[in-house]
Amino acid sequence: MTDLYLWNGEPAERWTSGPWSLELRDDELADVAYEGRTVLRSVRAVVRDRDWDTAGLVVDRVDASDLALTLHVHSDGLGSDFRGIVRAEVRGGGRLRVLADLESGSGFETNRTGLVVLHPPSLAGTPMDVRHPDGAVVHSRFPADISPHQPAFDIAGLSWSHDGLGIEVRFAGDVFEMEDQRNWTDASYKTYSRPLGLPFPYPVAAGERVVQSIEVAVSGSPTLSAQDPVTRIRLEEGPALPAIGVSASTAPDPAPHFTPVGETVLVELDLATRNWRAALGRAAASGLPLDVRFVLADDDPTAVDRAALALRGLPIRRATAFLPTGPARHVSDLTAIGHLRHALTEAGIDAEVVGGVRSHFTELNREHHRLPRGLDGIVFSTTPLFHSLSSAQLVEALPMQRLVATQGVRLAGGLPVHVGPISLRPHFNDVATTPPPMPDHDDLRDGYGSALTDAVDARQAAPELAAWTVASAAALAVPGVATLAYFEEWGPRGVRTADGATLPVLDAVAALAALAGAPGLRGDSPDGLVWALGTRTSDGGDTVLVANLDRRSRTVEIELPGGDTRTADLAPGTFRRL
Repeated sequence: MTDLYLWNGEPAERWTSGPWSLELRDDELADVAYEGRTVLRSVRAVVRDRDWDTAGLVVDRVDASDLALTLHVHSDGLGSDFRGIVRAEVRGGGRLRVLADLESGSGFETNRTGLVVLHPPSLAGTPMDVRHPDGAVVHSRFPADISPHQPAFDIAGLSWSHDGLGIEVRFAGDVFEMEDQRNWTDASYKTYSRPLGLPFPYPVAAGERVVQSIEVAVSGSPTLSAQDPVTRIRLEEGPALPAIGVSASTAPDPAPHFTPVGETVLVELDLATRNWRAALGRAAASGLPLDVRFVLADDDPTAVDRAALALRGLPIRRATAFLPTGPARHVSDLTAIGHLRHALTEAGIDAEVVGGVRSHFTELNREHHRLPRGLDGIVFSTTPLFHSLSSAQLVEALPMQRLVATQGVRLAGGLPVHVGPISLRPHFNDVATTPPPMPDHDDLRDGYGSALTDAVDARQAAPELAAWTVASAAALAVPGVATLAYFEEWGPRGVRTADGATLPVLDAVAALAALAGAPGLRGDSPDGLVWALGTRTSDGGDTVLVANLDRRSRTVEIELPGGDTRTADLAPGTFRRL
């Protein structure tokens, strides 16, 4: 397997029919376009179990003609046994229908099985009409700010105009609703069934068929836009760039010998587990200040008191606590912070007390009203691979990280924002309806936390991840973001392997750590694929990092404050220091 394959996967297959085109990426009908202009970001059939885990949809055969593309599929994993087809078919010059017809071979409990439609984020702020099953039409908009809750319910059809095209989508087979997936740094608004207001999981009986379809109608002609062969990014001077940290390794012992990188080590300690003391001790071994995130124990309210005593003598930079269950699950609400403050005071620990959410920006966006006053900062984590594992999703998450950082700073109301853990896959399943796996020992022979879940991604070792990390920091480093914590110190989710060998991403983390503290140079990406950030020194020795996540080489011109420019030619998936 080559590194290029590791990052990009199998090349997408392009299908065209008259003015229509799309890319077939495994089981996904991606970038559905009319006369070269994207109309829908994606259409795919999904099978999700009671914990919202997604079964694989394996494509057994593809039948393609001038008028139709048919995928013969079966589901794989999680106890599912669906077989059937997903078909895209042209029904006249401006009409395209996508049908999913899946039959279950056995009984299955699901939270969602059926079609999911993704709309591109470029629609932000665009007026849309929502047609309900009774024929009523409501005038609305695709949200400009990231919407904490569903922007549209009870959907039978949607229509909007964008870039010269009038677009109408009609849904059949169920009632649909929409959520703003930018909350999870997905580059889309998602229209899906079944409504979340209905009970889940729900049963699909053996022999039962799930049949759903969407029909897209397009009118008009897309507006033309010229492309410049040179990509230009203008950087402006501002506050210092965020400090860089890493998360403590959750991998099994033994730990390798290594030189620490970054300013802090973020360690999450689940006080309901038997090996949290061992995890704390290993995290402290680097000697760097610790950013401690306690997950409180439901059945032992005094556990946090003992945990605070265990912090004595350690360099504690900041700490927070989350409740594992209840209405404020994974949120630092008044109760959680109250327990933490009392424990730290009794133990004589002087550290910043921060609050926020253990999981995605989504929960901060929805639950920030639960945060108590008097906090020293706001925290949330981010992962690009929550809903999809594709490298396309990895790259498309970058401009969405800019959005969540900007909106997170706004929600923080002047408090410093700490983003982390930042990992490729979620460091825990925040939507699981079953308890997480627990370690069997007091030591770390089996690891803890993420090591006990399916949180490993082969792209952790890819050279392109270094460029992605630089681009991610450029996206997240808006004024008000104080720290970014990337990946783990070592192990399958780390910047080094389990035996201590360095991975390409370590170069990016070290380069970013070297920029912290000096006045920052920030700018916008022109297309979400090329990013830059840097620092300015009093002697004019500006340092700039520029990253190219495109699949082709790019010539990039960086304009610095004062009018100086620097130009670089970047190969795909690389970054450079200028």
